[in-house]
Amino acid sequence: MIFEMTTQVRVSDMKEGQEWYQTLLNREPDFVPHSGFVEWEIIPGCWLQVAEGVPTVGNGPLRLGVRNLEAERDRLVEQLKIDGFEIF
Repeated sequence: MIFEMTTQVRVSDMKEGQEWYQTLLNREPDFVPHSGFVEWEIIPGCWLQVAEGVPTVGNGPLRLGVRNLEAERDRLVEQLKIDGFEIF
């Protein structure tokens, strides 16, 4: 039985990437074991790692559930300067 999950994304600029994910997740990382690597526990047992490296092309989407989709969209459009954010 699976009780934990981790997914990793790579960013070419760690400072910029960490700031982007901090804004997306609306909080600081939960764990910073060393330079070039940070982690957030999204929900108990489910971790998102951001690592410095060459971003991988072709990975699947990352789906995060929120209680108010419109409010989160508005926050991210403003804070991350996202254009064309549509909800389907």
